[in-house]
Amino acid sequence: MKRKYIILICLAGLVIVVDQMTKLYISHQFELHQTLQVIPNFLNLTYVRNTGAAFGLLAKAPDSFRIPFFIIVPLIALTIIVLIFKKTKETELLMVTALSLVLGGAIGNFIDRLRFDYVIDFVDVHWFHRYHWPAFNVADSSIVIGVLLLIYYTLRYDRH
Repeated sequence: MKRKYIILICLAGLVIVVDQMTKLYISHQFELHQTLQVIPNFLNLTYVRNTGAAFGLLAKAPDSFRIPFFIIVPLIALTIIVLIFKKTKETELLMVTALSLVLGGAIGNFIDRLRFDYVIDFVDVHWFHRYHWPAFNVADSSIVIGVLLLIYYTLRYDRH
């Protein structure tokens, strides 16, 4: 098996496992909207159910649109990621890592959508309870890191 596929399986698999384990812990140890202060005036763990996309977008859309949308769009995205990954060269480790992180995060959140029709979020970053970043999870973090690596790779190395 090629090294890039071993990296993909290990890294995406690790993201999926850690994501699902943390969500399982939060959903079993916290009541919905319960908060645990971790770093005063900066970081809480807060159990939230996100029925929308990033930042809660489309959360209030009718179920007849929202449910199929959150099944079809991730499947298209996962297909595109896999196709790009297949074309990625064995030597492009940064690209392999970035795509593996995005794929693992996308699958982690997709599992929630299939199981619950929402995504479990719990990382609550804020500044003195006045300015809150929307709650997120391990899968979201993995996707953001992967996308940032893709942007860096594209700006730095991709000359086409």
